[in-house]
Amino acid sequence: WNEIIELFRAGMPLRKHRCRFKSYERCFKASEAVDCLHELLGSNQNFGPEVTRNQTVKLLKKFLKNHVIEDIKGRWGKEDFQDDGHLYRFPPSSPLKPYPKKPSCGKEVIKFPDWNELEAGTSQEHIPVKSVTTNSEMWYKRHSIAIGEVPACKLVFRRELTQTNIEQIWKSITLSRLQKVLGLDSLDEVLDTKLVNSKHIVQNAYNVNKQGIVTLEDKSKELPHWILSAMKCLANWPSCSDMKQPAYSGFERDVFKTIVDYFGQMKEPLLTFHFFDVFVSVLGLLQKHSKAIEALQISCLLLPPENRKRLQLLVRMMARISLNKDLPPLSESVRTRTLMVQAFARCILCSKDEIDLDELLAAKLVSFLMDNYQDILSVPSALKSSIEEHIVHLQRVQIKYAGADTDAAFPPRSFCHQISTDEFEYQRTTGSQEPLAALLEEIAMNKEISVKDKKKQLKQFQKSYPEVYRVRFPTPESEAVLFAEKTKQKPPILMWALKKPFQPFHRTRSFRM
Repeated sequence: WNEIIELFRAGMPLRKHRCRFKSYERCFKASEAVDCLHELLGSNQNFGPEVTRNQTVKLLKKFLKNHVIEDIKGRWGKEDFQDDGHLYRFPPSSPLKPYPKKPSCGKEVIKFPDWNELEAGTSQEHIPVKSVTTNSEMWYKRHSIAIGEVPACKLVFRRELTQTNIEQIWKSITLSRLQKVLGLDSLDEVLDTKLVNSKHIVQNAYNVNKQGIVTLEDKSKELPHWILSAMKCLANWPSCSDMKQPAYSGFERDVFKTIVDYFGQMKEPLLTFHFFDVFVSVLGLLQKHSKAIEALQISCLLLPPENRKRLQLLVRMMARISLNKDLPPLSESVRTRTLMVQAFARCILCSKDEIDLDELLAAKLVSFLMDNYQDILSVPSALKSSIEEHIVHLQRVQIKYAGADTDAAFPPRSFCHQISTDEFEYQRTTGSQEPLAALLEEIAMNKEISVKDKKKQLKQFQKSYPEVYRVRFPTPESEAVLFAEKTKQKPPILMWALKKPFQPFHRTRSFRM
């Protein structure tokens, strides 16, 4: 405010003007003020060339109301400034607002008491004092008794953390927490950590709106407006306030098909090919509800911001549609919830190798996402708080005592130790096969699907993961137990027909024409 006023008063040309047969010195026209201030704002780094002439007029109205300027008759206090030929001038008093000042502590300096001076009214003659010569060792003993021993210490000043440093801290602690939740000795078996973008993690954690949805810095990566309108229409059915619903039958199915077609043409799933193994590993934790939610929270934090936002909007729409009883059925043969999973599972999770079993894995994960999307797709508050506390700790000046660790409040970093090839293969196999073994057991024990579908799914599993299948079904006999066929009995009417006695042939009379 003060800077703009100073620039305006210094740059505004003042000259003599006539109005109604009278001359006025050191004044200016309203339109001249708009021209001058608009040019000053356009060249100022705090405003820039985006400032419009209309916005400049609004600022001059504020100037007139706050007595930065007044008309030639000395009137001010109203916002009736217009971009015209009316004459204005600067008031004689300074229009600058005073800067807030800290309350003064007073000029009187509090004097620290001098223990060698006697108080008024006291005499040293009446106080028996034994003269003692105090050396440095005795002084140290007295003070050690009074306040305890003070070990030698020094201040440790920390260097300023850059944005890159902060992003790397976020990446390091986030991946460390993910490894702990998944129960893995190393993330190398499910993730190439070099491909994890630290900027994405920070953007997903902080660039969010009031609903927790990611806000993108690059607006060109936003979903098209027509897709957002279609998704909002079905998610809020039947109250679509921002659009008029066509009256024809089947409109909601056409809208749903439009959304399915858009997400179906994506070249890569929303969870990306790179993080496929990470999300498959989470499937083994679904029985431990809180652990699975935390693992998915952290894993979704690694996604590119545009993928995370699309996932948030899509899964929220799917969950609302599944629970909306007012929405007409979107399919004649499939329940709405099942239809949501079938329509969007592969655009959310699938592998680059196009394995047939991906549909089963994706369906299981997407169902869990729909049931818990509000928790999973929010920023993990505990992780965020711990990282922020760690960053503040690193930036704070520390007092380091002799023989003590400065960062004792935080555990030291743990580093990887080299293991043998056999140990690595064992960890890789056991870590990735546990969720697959659980999935195979679920297929085998599922009584809701037909025998034909169960055989098809087991065949797909055997083709994709032969080692896991061989552990569960080591012999053909162990597999045949699932499909024990009942012995078929012949119809009783056929048995009765065979037991009938032989009937002789009777010659019938023929009729000649």
